[in-house]
Amino acid sequence: MSIKNAVLLVLACLILSACFLKPYKIPIQQGNFLDPAVIAKLKPGMTRSQVKFLLGTPLITDPFHPERWDYVYYVDNEWQKPKDVRRLSLLFEGDKLKQAKTNVPEQDAGGKQGTLSTR
Repeated sequence: MSIKNAVLLVLACLILSACFLKPYKIPIQQGNFLDPAVIAKLKPGMTRSQVKFLLGTPLITDPFHPERWDYVYYVDNEWQKPKDVRRLSLLFEGDKLKQAKTNVPEQDAGGKQGTLSTR
Protein backbone atom coordinates (compact mmCIF):
# COMPACT_ATOMS: atom_id res chain seq x y z
CA MET A 1 0.00 0.00 0.00
CA SER A 2 1.48 3.30 -1.03
CA ILE A 3 1.56 6.39 1.12
CA LYS A 4 -0.90 8.09 -1.22
CA ASN A 5 -3.48 5.32 -0.69
CA ALA A 6 -2.91 5.36 3.07
CA VAL A 7 -3.48 9.13 3.23
CA LEU A 8 -6.65 8.81 1.13
CA LEU A 9 -7.91 6.01 3.40
CA VAL A 10 -7.28 8.05 6.56
CA LEU A 11 -8.86 11.12 4.98
CA ALA A 12 -11.95 9.13 3.92
CA CYS A 13 -12.27 7.68 7.45
CA LEU A 14 -12.09 11.16 8.97
CA ILE A 15 -14.67 12.55 6.58
CA LEU A 16 -17.08 9.67 7.19
CA SER A 17 -16.67 9.83 10.96
CA ALA A 18 -17.47 13.54 10.92
CA CYS A 19 -20.88 12.75 9.42
CA PHE A 20 -21.92 11.01 12.62
CA LEU A 21 -20.89 13.79 14.99
CA LYS A 22 -23.52 16.35 15.94
CA PRO A 23 -22.60 19.78 17.23
CA TYR A 24 -24.02 20.80 20.59
CA LYS A 25 -27.25 22.76 20.30
CA ILE A 26 -28.24 24.87 23.27
CA PRO A 27 -31.84 24.61 24.45
CA ILE A 28 -33.91 27.52 23.17
CA GLN A 29 -36.48 28.90 25.60
CA GLN A 30 -39.17 31.18 24.26
CA GLY A 31 -42.16 32.88 25.83
CA ASN A 32 -43.24 33.37 29.42
CA PHE A 33 -41.99 30.77 31.90
CA LEU A 34 -45.10 29.23 33.44
CA ASP A 35 -44.30 28.23 37.00
CA PRO A 36 -46.95 25.81 38.32
CA ALA A 37 -46.75 27.43 41.78
CA VAL A 38 -47.59 30.83 40.27
CA ILE A 39 -50.43 29.37 38.19
CA ALA A 40 -51.88 27.93 41.40
CA LYS A 41 -52.08 31.50 42.80
CA LEU A 42 -54.51 32.62 40.09
CA LYS A 43 -57.96 33.24 41.55
CA PRO A 44 -61.22 34.22 39.82
CA GLY A 45 -61.93 37.90 40.26
CA MET A 46 -58.31 39.07 40.08
CA THR A 47 -57.78 42.26 38.12
CA ARG A 48 -55.71 42.44 34.95
CA SER A 49 -52.96 44.34 36.77
CA GLN A 50 -52.77 41.65 39.48
CA VAL A 51 -52.49 38.93 36.84
CA LYS A 52 -49.83 40.90 34.98
CA PHE A 53 -47.91 41.32 38.26
CA LEU A 54 -47.97 37.53 38.81
CA LEU A 55 -47.28 36.28 35.29
CA GLY A 56 -45.80 39.22 33.42
CA THR A 57 -46.96 40.66 30.12
CA PRO A 58 -48.84 38.10 28.04
CA LEU A 59 -47.07 36.75 24.98
CA ILE A 60 -50.18 36.96 22.80
CA THR A 61 -52.89 39.59 23.03
CA ASP A 62 -55.46 39.51 20.25
CA PRO A 63 -56.72 42.97 19.23
CA PHE A 64 -60.02 41.40 18.13
CA HIS A 65 -60.50 39.57 21.46
CA PRO A 66 -59.17 41.90 24.18
CA GLU A 67 -60.77 39.75 26.89
CA ARG A 68 -58.33 36.89 26.20
CA TRP A 69 -54.66 36.67 27.13
CA ASP A 70 -52.42 33.78 26.12
CA TYR A 71 -49.16 32.81 27.78
CA VAL A 72 -46.94 30.28 26.00
CA TYR A 73 -43.67 28.70 27.14
CA TYR A 74 -41.68 26.62 24.67
CA VAL A 75 -38.36 24.81 25.08
CA ASP A 76 -36.67 23.41 21.98
CA ASN A 77 -34.07 20.89 23.12
CA GLU A 78 -32.70 18.35 20.66
CA TRP A 79 -32.46 15.64 23.32
CA GLN A 80 -35.82 16.24 24.96
CA LYS A 81 -38.62 14.50 23.11
CA PRO A 82 -41.40 15.58 23.17
CA LYS A 83 -40.64 19.26 23.38
CA ASP A 84 -41.85 21.12 26.48
CA VAL A 85 -44.75 23.36 25.45
CA ARG A 86 -46.93 24.90 28.15
CA ARG A 87 -49.94 27.07 27.49
CA LEU A 88 -52.12 29.23 29.70
CA SER A 89 -55.19 31.03 28.36
CA LEU A 90 -56.92 33.61 30.53
CA LEU A 91 -60.40 34.93 29.89
CA PHE A 92 -61.52 38.20 31.43
CA GLU A 93 -64.93 39.68 31.93
CA GLY A 94 -64.42 43.42 32.10
CA ASP A 95 -61.34 43.88 34.28
CA LYS A 96 -61.79 40.68 36.31
CA LEU A 97 -60.37 37.22 35.66
CA LYS A 98 -63.17 34.83 34.81
CA GLN A 99 -61.48 31.62 33.62
CA ALA A 100 -58.02 30.14 33.14
CA LYS A 101 -57.23 27.13 30.94
CA THR A 102 -53.85 25.42 31.05
CA ASN A 103 -52.07 22.28 29.92
CA VAL A 104 -49.59 22.28 32.81
CA PRO A 105 -49.45 18.71 34.21
CA GLU A 106 -51.67 18.08 37.21
CA GLN A 107 -48.90 16.98 39.53
CA ASP A 108 -46.95 20.19 38.77
CA ALA A 109 -49.86 22.55 39.37
CA GLY A 110 -51.01 20.98 42.61
CA GLY A 111 -54.37 19.84 41.24
CA LYS A 112 -55.01 23.01 39.21
CA GLN A 113 -54.94 21.42 35.75
CA GLY A 114 -57.75 22.21 33.40
CA THR A 115 -59.85 25.23 34.11
CA LEU A 116 -60.23 27.77 36.86
CA SER A 117 -63.66 29.36 36.77
CA THR A 118 -66.06 31.23 38.97
CA ARG A 119 -68.94 29.23 40.39
